[in-house]
Amino acid sequence: MASSTTPNPKDRNLIAVIGDEDSVTGLLLAGIGHINQHQKKNFLIVDGKTQTSVIESAFQDFTERKDVAILLINQHIAERIRPTVDRYQAAFPALLEIPSKEHPYGMSLKLC
Repeated sequence: MASSTTPNPKDRNLIAVIGDEDSVTGLLLAGIGHINQHQKKNFLIVDGKTQTSVIESAFQDFTERKDVAILLINQHIAERIRPTVDRYQAAFPALLEIPSKEHPYGMSLKLC
């Protein structure tokens, strides 16, 4: 039996997303949007003005949350914080890089 300090995987019931406006909007329309009791959202819309530190902070927040099962991030945005993404090794939340409308998935980016 899990101890009270070990999070129960069944408590992880959210998908979080860091992405461009089109990707995030599509996922929100599909029903993934959530705001918890502390007014924390499970998504971050990134545009050309978004500072890398804001992306890093959202990534840290989403990967530390005990209610997030999957973190989706647009591949071109993951490139902006590649060292942090590459260091992430936890099983939960699962981290998936996804393409966007303007930036199709590039295998060459993953092989570098």
